Amino acid sequence: MTLPLRAGVIGAGVFGGYHAAKWAGFDGVTLAAVHDSHPDRARALAARHGAIAVEEARAFFEAVDLVSIASPAHTHADWALAALKAGKPIYVEKPLATDLAKADAIAGEAARRGLVVACGFLERAAFRAMGLFEAREAPLFLEAVRMGVASPRNLDVSVVLDLMIHDLDLALALGRGQPFAVEANGACVVHDQTDWAEAEVAFDDGLIARFSASRVADAPRRTMRIVYPSGELRIDFLNGLFENTTSFALDPDFGSTPAGRDRLGVSLMEFLRAVRGEVPRPLADAADGARALDLALAVQQALGG
Repeated sequence: MTLPLRAGVIGAGVFGGYHAAKWAGFDGVTLAAVHDSHPDRARALAARHGAIAVEEARAFFEAVDLVSIASPAHTHADWALAALKAGKPIYVEKPLATDLAKADAIAGEAARRGLVVACGFLERAAFRAMGLFEAREAPLFLEAVRMGVASPRNLDVSVVLDLMIHDLDLALALGRGQPFAVEANGACVVHDQTDWAEAEVAFDDGLIARFSASRVADAPRRTMRIVYPSGELRIDFLNGLFENTTSFALDPDFGSTPAGRDRLGVSLMEFLRAVRGEVPRPLADAADGARALDLALAVQQALGG
């Protein structure tokens, strides 16, 4: 690949803007091109960072070495497959896809071409900063709450694929078993897709996980309680704080680490390091994205849709 690496961003909305700013600020990378279905948005975002706006897909892929996909969720899979077929490693915002067949196609295409795929489960950066992935015990119970206020973003998918999927991924990453039973309820409040949902997932190792998510809440809230044999952990993601009565030597100052302050930046940097061959994999890869999607779709099925 050329040096510096040329990054491209597909999607010039709020999250595309975040991605563009990160790429423009990294050493050894330049933001080269932006694409959006609204060319005026692409031009505005590109101009802020000295990049170019490219309307035609082939020309866009020729202008870049790696790609962030931050377009509407229902377009993620098609853009991911197009980028992989063009030979580009990709960082895909969650969800990786909206159906399992396309998620599996992404993983298969990446494997055939030897390309890195990262999925945007950036909360994993906080867990790694805490040291939680090194815990010697398997969790017994997990309760996650993820509340967001009304926003025009990601209304093409339900709150399960928009917000709850973050916590589904964390439960899968922490647990040692496989999910085998799902119960859920929820409702459409303002939009055509489910706006709030609650789910309980039973795992075959005995873990019980409960999830609550809303995108029409009065105030944002992102917390998690995890019970282990030796104690429990209560995490406040918004404030970077936790209470720990387990035997694990966790970092109480994780909120002041780079991962605590900038999870997206750390997640993108791990993807970049994987592309460079400096680490074996990103924080979350295509298999992780497909596994979380599988569970999210099971929750949606339990909701009746």
